[in-house]
Amino acid sequence: IFASNLSSMISAGLTLSRSLEVLERQTSHKYFKSVIKDLLQKVIAGESFNQALNSYPNVFPPVFSAMVGAGEESGNLPNSLAIIKDQMGKTYELHRKIIGAMIYPAVIVLLIIVIGILMMIFMVPTLSATFKDLNVDLPLSTRMIIGLSDFLKNHYVIFLVGVALVGAIFSTWIKTAKGKRSLDWSILRLPVFGNLVREYNSAVIMRTISSLITAGVSMTESIEITGKVVQNSFYKPVMTEAAADIQKGILLSAVFEHQDKLFPIFVAELAEVGEETGNLPQML
Repeated sequence: IFASNLSSMISAGLTLSRSLEVLERQTSHKYFKSVIKDLLQKVIAGESFNQALNSYPNVFPPVFSAMVGAGEESGNLPNSLAIIKDQMGKTYELHRKIIGAMIYPAVIVLLIIVIGILMMIFMVPTLSATFKDLNVDLPLSTRMIIGLSDFLKNHYVIFLVGVALVGAIFSTWIKTAKGKRSLDWSILRLPVFGNLVREYNSAVIMRTISSLITAGVSMTESIEITGKVVQNSFYKPVMTEAAADIQKGILLSAVFEHQDKLFPIFVAELAEVGEETGNLPQML
């Protein structure tokens, strides 16, 4: 919304400082209002808009400031802001669809876990009492289920504390580089979800590179910035390698073709068509 409104006002003839002043007044979010106010002060003091945006990397992603910088250099800032609006809007919509698609299976899995625990606490003890009355030898699997049921029934506090402890340890572990990479490796190899993750990351990467090139950012810089945007730890080194390969004269399509386990086959094919026809951004 910020990029869209700023693009519209500058296109209508308002100066950048005047446009920021208007946006500051109409923004209801207190923190974002203070950010815009600081951006306005920096621009009035003589900083470029790109430099001012770089002061808030947690608010404006690298793609945003890079496109603004390209727009300022080319003298076509409104067009760059319009591209940013389209790029961020499409990325948000894609992210929303992915989350929406995963809500149903997540709810089903959660219900299965809850029902399983309730059965262990309330249903299995009744069955185990029946087995004891029969006075027969039970299979190992049945004895394990009864033992788990007795533990949950008699030591549910320990169980809850254990779950919380395991959750805290897991949450801390995935924040480390090794933990994040292990989690990403596992997700990429999950049935169904692995393909979904590959396609999502591929879509974000292609769309980001396309938008950056369209805005006037160089190919090498576009790939480097995209590497900062992508979240999966297996894609980041690929982007770093791609930037180095491009400088050596290797085609972008060749990089994607070499990484066929991370990118669908048609990605390299369409990129190659774009390079041959001189229309790479549109093909991406």
